[in-house]
Amino acid sequence: MLFNSLEFLIFFPIVVLVYFLLPQKGRWLWLLVASYYFYMSWNPQYALLIAASTVATWLSALIMERLGTGEGKKRQWALWSCIVFNLAILFFFKYYAFAAENIEALGRLAGLELHVPAFDVLLPVGISFYTFQALGYVIDVYRGELPAERNLLRYALFISFFPQLVAGPIERSKNLMHQLHEPHFFDPKRVRDGLLLMGWGFFEKLVLADRIALLVTAVYDNPAAHTGVEIVLATVLFAFQIYCDFAGYSDIAIGAARVMGFTLMKNFKHPYSAVTVSDFWRRWHISLTTWFRDYIYIPLGGSRCAKWKHFRNILITFSLSGLWHGAEWSFVVWGALNGLYQVVGSLTAPFRGRLETCLGLDPDGWLRRWWKRLVTFALVDFAWLFFRANSFLTGVGMLRQAAVNPGLSALRDPLAMITVENLGMGRKDFAVLLLALVVLAAVDTLRQRVDLKAVLDRRNIVVRYAVYYVIIFTVLIFGIYGPEFDAASFIYFQF
Repeated sequence: MLFNSLEFLIFFPIVVLVYFLLPQKGRWLWLLVASYYFYMSWNPQYALLIAASTVATWLSALIMERLGTGEGKKRQWALWSCIVFNLAILFFFKYYAFAAENIEALGRLAGLELHVPAFDVLLPVGISFYTFQALGYVIDVYRGELPAERNLLRYALFISFFPQLVAGPIERSKNLMHQLHEPHFFDPKRVRDGLLLMGWGFFEKLVLADRIALLVTAVYDNPAAHTGVEIVLATVLFAFQIYCDFAGYSDIAIGAARVMGFTLMKNFKHPYSAVTVSDFWRRWHISLTTWFRDYIYIPLGGSRCAKWKHFRNILITFSLSGLWHGAEWSFVVWGALNGLYQVVGSLTAPFRGRLETCLGLDPDGWLRRWWKRLVTFALVDFAWLFFRANSFLTGVGMLRQAAVNPGLSALRDPLAMITVENLGMGRKDFAVLLLALVVLAAVDTLRQRVDLKAVLDRRNIVVRYAVYYVIIFTVLIFGIYGPEFDAASFIYFQF
């Protein structure tokens, strides 16, 4: 069930209505039923996988807590057996075919004919998200950062809570678990704020992300038919597509949870305002970045070690982050590039600092900040090319195509380029896109300086409802719905 589907527009109001009509003691159980129904709407059989992960991590946490700190080896065994069990499920459904393909390829290079058994399985939606959320919980219990949850069904709700189940934010047990025990009352202001955030999320997804997808898909599905200018245009627009798609999902998820009284962690913080790549990763997919920081990067040694080990830890963490996104070398390359940027940035920082001093540049000046933002965006966007390409070799081929056929003549009339039929977008759609991007940039800029929600709350009812209706009708009129309302999936559902 997609957030941008008619089914969800029926499902969500019913869930909220019943939730607030039920007594406090029964509400969490209703949310558990609703969450499993939400997940089973894709494939009922795969509910068994999330149930297996839930039971395994729940039992492991109870065992570790019962053993106590005096049974260090037994607690480690309980932890690692749980981690291996969950990662084995993730590996089989997400990475087995990738591993088999590479084993066979290595065999051919060695002159061997290896035949690894093949299994035709469908990737369960959201498996990477709920697996990491479950593993984060069991590691927190092992570290003694929170007590184990005694109630299996309540813990099952923590893993399956439908707003953030299939694409995050990857919630931490320390943030969400205690909220499942707290009473939640109907608050008209909180409901209004949640719905407003959901409306903005639908704007990001339907008006921007799905419209940009028309052009990006046309170019990336047939790069050989396009010039370098068109590939660059599609790659730049993809940066905004994936941001609007994923931030839109996060805003809808956070808003939906807020309507019911729950507070989910923030997942984005104006990432394209970043002045370095490391700054970008403090702002982008925050729930995943902090997960890798706390459970991979810091245990490896973080930055409190020799410099070469610090760089190694960065490269390992970001390469694994790329692999988390998908079973393709293009994702690994994308992750490794983002790690490499940070290593090179750290190594060249002294030289760049001396150069700025020699040139008399103000490192805090507005011109310097904008230059850093531009360079950071260019580096991040170059890596996005491999993320979006159908394979690593396709990404390399797109770079070669851009070099061989740059198509610079199109720059004489940029608007003519978008009327080409094979780009999938005409002038009207492009005009709407440009206007929507201006709105996005304006709102993001204002949100960095003021609390827009607080500003809106201080306005009279006429102004407030005018804003609400503008968002609603903008989504209804300019949203991309596809033939017969064929709702487009969110990009991160494939991870």
